[in-house]
Amino acid sequence: MDQPFTYALPETLRHRVRPGSRVLVPFGPRRLTGVVVNCHDQPPAMATREASRLMDEEPVLDAELLALGRWIAGYYCAPLGEVLRGMLPLAGDVRWAKVWSLTDSGRDAARQLLLDSEPGDPATEVLRLLERRPLTAAYLARAFPLADKTIRSLERRGFVVAEQVAAARDPFRAPADRLRVELAGAPRRAKLKKAERELQAFLELHPGSHNLKDLELLVPNASPAARTLARKGLVSLEAEPIALRVSPASAPRRLNTAQQGAFDQIRRDLDGGRFHAFLLHGVTGSGKTEVYLNAIEAVLRQGRSALLLVPEIALTPAMAGQFLARFPDRVAILHSAFTDVERSHEWRRIRSGAASVVVGTRSGVFAPVRNLGLIVVDEEHDGSYKQEETPRYHGRDVAVVRAHDAGACVLLGSATPSLESRYNAESGKYTLLELPARIEERPMPTVELIDMRQEFLETRKQATFSRKMTAALAERLANHEQTIILLNRRGFSSFVACRACGERVECVNCSVTLTFHKRDRRLLCHYCGYAQKPPSACPKCSSDHIYFLGLGSERVEEELHRDFPAARIARLDRDTATGGRRFETILNGFRKGDYDILVGTQMIAKGHDIPNVTLVGVISADTGLGVPDFRAAERTFQLLTQVAGRAGRGSVPGIVLIQTIQPDHYAIRLAAAQDYAAFYEKELAFRRALHYPPFSAMANVLVRGEKKEVALGMSTSLARLFTPPPDKLRVLGPAEAPVARLRNEYRYQFLIKAASRKALSELLQRVRRFAQEHKWGATALVIDVDPLTLM
Repeated sequence: MDQPFTYALPETLRHRVRPGSRVLVPFGPRRLTGVVVNCHDQPPAMATREASRLMDEEPVLDAELLALGRWIAGYYCAPLGEVLRGMLPLAGDVRWAKVWSLTDSGRDAARQLLLDSEPGDPATEVLRLLERRPLTAAYLARAFPLADKTIRSLERRGFVVAEQVAAARDPFRAPADRLRVELAGAPRRAKLKKAERELQAFLELHPGSHNLKDLELLVPNASPAARTLARKGLVSLEAEPIALRVSPASAPRRLNTAQQGAFDQIRRDLDGGRFHAFLLHGVTGSGKTEVYLNAIEAVLRQGRSALLLVPEIALTPAMAGQFLARFPDRVAILHSAFTDVERSHEWRRIRSGAASVVVGTRSGVFAPVRNLGLIVVDEEHDGSYKQEETPRYHGRDVAVVRAHDAGACVLLGSATPSLESRYNAESGKYTLLELPARIEERPMPTVELIDMRQEFLETRKQATFSRKMTAALAERLANHEQTIILLNRRGFSSFVACRACGERVECVNCSVTLTFHKRDRRLLCHYCGYAQKPPSACPKCSSDHIYFLGLGSERVEEELHRDFPAARIARLDRDTATGGRRFETILNGFRKGDYDILVGTQMIAKGHDIPNVTLVGVISADTGLGVPDFRAAERTFQLLTQVAGRAGRGSVPGIVLIQTIQPDHYAIRLAAAQDYAAFYEKELAFRRALHYPPFSAMANVLVRGEKKEVALGMSTSLARLFTPPPDKLRVLGPAEAPVARLRNEYRYQFLIKAASRKALSELLQRVRRFAQEHKWGATALVIDVDPLTLM
């Protein structure tokens, strides 16, 4: 529902609630958290309900962030409420509970049952408790073994009703390993229990901050005692600082000529205190991070703050470690691998001004940074900056808008800039800064293409590794050097098929084949998560001639173990980087030399600086070229260039071996030559001829429904809205989406290209009104402005 709702403020809240505050309000039968977007004294046109409670004494969104939220809602055609929810990483502050209470008929029934029922009757006992006061579902479950069944029975009879209630989360209830405890001022003698006295005495003898989990080994019952003492104000309990690998502190490196020239241009605009957008195009290993660090130092000297965005969670610890070493105690980290409590703690440090340098992934662009002076977007070309759910914003573009509104500079860095950003630099919207060579005059890696068609003709074997790749791996192992192997596809086999009839095993929810994961012995859909056991016989013809086709990173790892049994091998993809900080553990182990070979998907291709990596191997470099998407060549070029840049970053020169069956494709050939300029000109010519971005504004409109005929009918009716085609716009469709069925929904899409951004925005607003007027379901229409993929 894309509309604001008006509530009355009780006298106790009237002078405390401001725009940007969160309030708890009744919404139908529930209570929900809402964000205040306006306060006024105008008489409402209808009856209003009262807001229940103010969640924050200080607004969580200031005027600048509220304005940014409105811009995102308008530009990306998203409901403002969805946008504001995505801007608030504060789930850890609120604890939701289901609370049961008696209805009027329930009170009457309670009185009657107390007179008529036998003692010990579960329904009677529950009603007796609820007659005194409402109780949480958790309390009732603890009090009665069959509470859930009893409550459901009472609810069906209309005797009880449930309500979702929000309460401030008790910070003292965090797990012991996430808390640090120390004495709060001079010890005060109060009436304490034995465990509390023992803990207080220990802290007197051992002053300073202690991890509460560690104290439990030294002081009996330390955890409950510490929480009780904290509530009495005798000790302080603080969240455990987020543990990251911090690089050894070192003096800033001396900038080379190219770095100094780039920094001088940035500093001039920083000193001027005005908005300016820079595109820093530097080859891999050219020292872009040192330019970032120097620019941030300049901002901090002005008393302003800086925000650094990185595309992947896997990059955050390494990058944050460098910044923590350079700016101790001034860095906050925001990303989705943290717990709710950790994110809330960092968020509050930023808002209070305690952290003036923020490192985060995509949603970090919404950090409540005070007095913003600089935003850095590292690897600005990366597709991870684009949100895949509503609101479908692009973190890089939002960063530019936020910097503009704050009067700050924005620095976009990449070895392979997106075509849109490079075109903006050519057209004068951005200032282009270039770092054409690696630091310390280190050579670029030697790149060689291996034609797997020729390899097959010569060996008559369908092998994963070419002879040259196998020999190069053996040589690196003998020299105690490290290797990265990239295959941008998860799993063991891409699909499972029957040799007899050709049937492929597909997902029951999506029109895609299932991927075989050997370690888990299951077939998995990478779109919806559906899983099943591999069939022993064909589900169509009952033949037992089942075979597994295609490669995945898991299979590459297994074959490396087979061919090099003494090698220490790790794999990093979305299957292994699960839970907590697993990705960080794997990467740190590889950096320290615990592994000889790292196998992975695109997660290992960018941003990692590991000096002992002297060989990079790419398996099936042309995997992404078969995707029906106009950006396929650009993504392939970027991925190959980025992963090639991981080799030879130390004193030993690196080599890169790229296996492909399309060695003549311009994206692969120019990536091997490390020739961005030639690729840019060739790709730009295609985009200009076909009116793709940056030569048009574009949107992908998706219509979806659980029944095929319903989805087709809605898309056909929407097509009439585009007849005749509006001026300055070209509408392609409706057509079946490349993935025609996803998560049990059939999908049809329209691709809209526009010469005018304003004309596109007006048409998309008409599309939204059309869906509302025809009472389409809430999820039937998806609008993706500036899409990065058409899948």
